[in-house]
Amino acid sequence: MATMTDDETLIASLEVQERTLVFTRFDNADAWRLGSAMVAAATERGLPVTIDIRRHGQQLFHAALPGTTAENDAWIERKVNVVNRFAAASYLVGRRLAARGRELGEALGVEPRLFAAHGGAFPVRVKDVGVIGTVTVSGLPQADDHAFVTEMIGAFLGI
Repeated sequence: MATMTDDETLIASLEVQERTLVFTRFDNADAWRLGSAMVAAATERGLPVTIDIRRHGQQLFHAALPGTTAENDAWIERKVNVVNRFAAASYLVGRRLAARGRELGEALGVEPRLFAAHGGAFPVRVKDVGVIGTVTVSGLPQADDHAFVTEMIGAFLGI
């Protein structure tokens, strides 16, 4: 029996998150509650992150904590573009590409300076609707950005 590589195991776990971390609804108040919880947790842990939550392209929540710069906002834009284009977490898109020895770029019809398949942007997926927005963090190594976002969404959903 073939064993899974570390990449395959990671991709499989990211795919489980995509199927599990699904909202039944998502409105402005939900964005505020989730964003506020994320700021509280990041502040308590001393994380230098920028947090961004959007629905259908509208920014519903944005906070830049100490230690961040406008560069974090630029990374958020690029990660959000990946989620919007591929309807999957930016980290999952990046890991799938890396596993195939590919990069996000013009071969896939995207301008590399506008897209970043790095961890930190996760889709707001509503049951029976699909992807309607994003929850994004920038400021940590990409696996940590992703882990923080998914941890906080899971806590918000009670998972």
